[in-house]
Amino acid sequence: MPDFDDILADFAFLDDWDDRYKYLIDLGRSLAPYPEEKRDEAHKVKGCASQVWLDVALPNGRMEFKGDSDAHIVKGLVALLIALYAGKSSKEALEIDTAAALAPLDLTAHLTPQRSNGVASMIARIRKIAAEASDG
Repeated sequence: MPDFDDILADFAFLDDWDDRYKYLIDLGRSLAPYPEEKRDEAHKVKGCASQVWLDVALPNGRMEFKGDSDAHIVKGLVALLIALYAGKSSKEALEIDTAAALAPLDLTAHLTPQRSNGVASMIARIRKIAAEASDG
């Protein structure tokens, strides 16, 4: 899976939103298989119209993710957020201005309100886990 800066560059290269959607779908396909035993309420992201699961671990103090969705574009958005946050400490994750980081992608203009809300819910979930890890 490409890192976040590579994704930004790839998105900038793609002029057409049909191509950008296809790219997001391909990003989602690049995710590692999600463990069946973690498709439960504890890992489900509330506030997403699609089914979304996120598993976040902090081995050695760095965020590691597994994620999945039952919708192709949403799975790509999961991969996008994983690329943004993976490998960060909980403190670094909390310092990310996610809106500014995602702004060059212009997602809000091209996602349905439900998908935009889902992205916000995923970000909130990641930040909550990071905040809990920082407190502990």
